[in-house]
Amino acid sequence: MKENKQISYMDSVHRDGRIWSFSIMALMILYPIVLMLLFGAMPDGKGLLMGLIATAPMYWAVGIVETFTYIPMLGAGGSYISFITGNISNLKLPCALSAMDQMGVKANSEEGEVISTIAIAVSSIVTTVIIILGVILIVPLTPVLNAPVLAPAFAQILPALFGGLGVVFVSRNWKIAIAPIALMMILFVFVPALDSGTVGIMVPVGVLLTLLEARVMYKKNML
Repeated sequence: MKENKQISYMDSVHRDGRIWSFSIMALMILYPIVLMLLFGAMPDGKGLLMGLIATAPMYWAVGIVETFTYIPMLGAGGSYISFITGNISNLKLPCALSAMDQMGVKANSEEGEVISTIAIAVSSIVTTVIIILGVILIVPLTPVLNAPVLAPAFAQILPALFGGLGVVFVSRNWKIAIAPIALMMILFVFVPALDSGTVGIMVPVGVLLTLLEARVMYKKNML
């Protein structure tokens, strides 16, 4: 009689994470194919190829950089959920970092792995519920949301969120924070093409710069 092999927590995380990741990938690929077959709208081969050549390398690069950047901060379980549900830099990452900071755990610890996964899972559920409510209430709430008096508040939501998190982490390691903050300020001030749409690229760039700076400062006994 064969003994039941007990699967560890991390093994189950990677197993379920792979299943859901490949499932979502398949659904994303099948959606345009189904629409194409349903409506008989075949894409222009040359136009599709040119579009992929122009955009695909950027997304491949960002995907590779984000994988090496976010996983050490989010843990395995949190990373699987984040990459499936999206909104990592402006929602999942702040939720995970804030939760781990409140609990006083490190991202690379077993406790941090669990806390990060729970925080990101709850964030995903809350986001889904809010989206459902938004779809239902969008018509009656449109006049309120479009009120001019609320426009300044909506424009400051993300700066307020990241500002609060930034103060906590910068105050702990202010020496390390000088270079990335200075670089980002210079880039966004003097390069007009950079805007909120480039955050997905600039966050990994800032992280890599910070890691390099921290390594150099550590070697020179400046930390």
